[in-house]
Amino acid sequence: MNKILRPEYPRPQFERKAWMSLNGIWDFSFEKEIYDQTICVPFAYESKLSGIGKRDLFETVWYRRYFPVPREWAGKRIILHFGAVDYECKVWVNHQLVTSHVGGQTSFSVDISDYLVPDDNELRICVKDYHKELDIPRGKQFWKEESRSIFYTPTTGIWQSVWLEPVSEKFIRQVFVTPLFDEKSVKFEYETENSIGCTLETKITYEGKLVSETAVLVQKAKGTHTVTLDEAVVGCWNMVEDLAWTPEQPRLFDVEYSLKDTDNLLDEVQSYFGMRKISVENGRFLLNNRPYFQKLLLDQGYWPDGLMTAPSDEDFVNDIILAKKMGFNGVRKHQKVEDPRFLYHADRLGFLVWGEIGAGYAYSRRLVADMMQEWMDTVARDYNHPCIVVWTPLNESWGVSEISQSTEQQHFCRALYAVTKAIDTTRLVVDNDGWEHVESDLLTIHDYESDGEILSKRYAGMEHILNDRPAGRALYVKGGQYHNEPVIISEFGGISFEKNGAKGWGYSNASSEEDFLKRYREVVTPLLQSGNIQGFCYTQLTDVEQEINGLLTYDRKPKADLEEIKRITCGNVK
Repeated sequence: MNKILRPEYPRPQFERKAWMSLNGIWDFSFEKEIYDQTICVPFAYESKLSGIGKRDLFETVWYRRYFPVPREWAGKRIILHFGAVDYECKVWVNHQLVTSHVGGQTSFSVDISDYLVPDDNELRICVKDYHKELDIPRGKQFWKEESRSIFYTPTTGIWQSVWLEPVSEKFIRQVFVTPLFDEKSVKFEYETENSIGCTLETKITYEGKLVSETAVLVQKAKGTHTVTLDEAVVGCWNMVEDLAWTPEQPRLFDVEYSLKDTDNLLDEVQSYFGMRKISVENGRFLLNNRPYFQKLLLDQGYWPDGLMTAPSDEDFVNDIILAKKMGFNGVRKHQKVEDPRFLYHADRLGFLVWGEIGAGYAYSRRLVADMMQEWMDTVARDYNHPCIVVWTPLNESWGVSEISQSTEQQHFCRALYAVTKAIDTTRLVVDNDGWEHVESDLLTIHDYESDGEILSKRYAGMEHILNDRPAGRALYVKGGQYHNEPVIISEFGGISFEKNGAKGWGYSNASSEEDFLKRYREVVTPLLQSGNIQGFCYTQLTDVEQEINGLLTYDRKPKADLEEIKRITCGNVK
């Protein structure tokens, strides 16, 4: 049962030793607050693992559970954390409203110390999910009861972990970590609570060896300090060769933050970082100042029994290992802000990630406001993960369907690009993935052509690339133009292959395993041989519901020999 309840610490980039999971069985009800059934958190009621598995669309759901506060937490502030709750919720503790939140894909927290009692405490949550309102960020969640086309079963309510954490009156709120690769340094931007006059110690180790130990006096709630990594201390002489983070060598430095008042330890947090740099020079995509070809998979992040919630932490690991066995070095997480546990495993296993957010489908002022806030929260929350190399706020003009002509929608797209850059200068940003770009660091193209000869001609030269319209869409909005951005084919393939009786669709169809590999080779090889393409993203990692265009089945079984797929992916075709 523990495996199902997701017992691992939910936020591995900022981990405290003391915490308590609130995952498990909660009282639950639809529409009215009557709690006539139970649900297994953190699984949405639409999923099998919730214990309900009901696909009917309900706008309102209610949760309730009781919890004690451990006696050893006496005198501490108690923080209640939510990984993600879709879409809008209010939270009560002991009949008092403590917080509300809008946005189904981002984390939030609230200090509930002043609302607690010595014995069992009652926690109640009311969630509203507006299935039929298309101007909220929803991703691939369909607004009807039966999945269809590219849309899947919706997720309503709590779908990531819920937990409690004790902190002192003085504590570390967060730390943003920026690797300064060329300077062989790392910058720490810290935020603390009630801690002026305290000392913040930062201890860096690498493979168990002490690299640096610094202490700064906290003079304001927010501050910055930079640490130079002494290569002689670490025992190496070349940053790129010996210390850099790459998918092939995912080297990580461990960090321990300690907040002290005289000799008293007030707060202690474990974290890590990777030394890596993402840049573009002379039209080339560079990882750590060297050209790097991205071989990505489109990853929807769905599972048969858990939907958007992985059944276990090991399922994240399994997906990454299978992708790497097929020759891929990363994923484009599609229309979903993924669980931080996935990003943690991508960090430590060496796996590139393009971060994305679920789209809305109708443009409105509400979409602008809600999506902008949720996107800023996403970028800030996941900033420290070295695996993330590209941010992608919009996809295929979803939610901005008139962007080719509408200056209003172009302004929104440009604003998303700009605010991402304002929060994070260390990564590349794709404004509107696939076509109709406004302002972007990469020229990304979606192309589901299945004829290898056509693909070879299309990507033989930049003139062909820029003048083509693979999906019948212009690559740039009216007035936009190419500025020597690296070209990435960020969706292609989508070959369907029925395996184990699965029925569904894809962008082209294979009749056998041999035919599947032949078709896969036909779409991959032209991109590898082009010379003008610096990466691709194949659709997709797994089948999902009615889509059977994965390299793996929905339950993660390979459709063809993994080594054969890897040979094609890496261009080592016999």
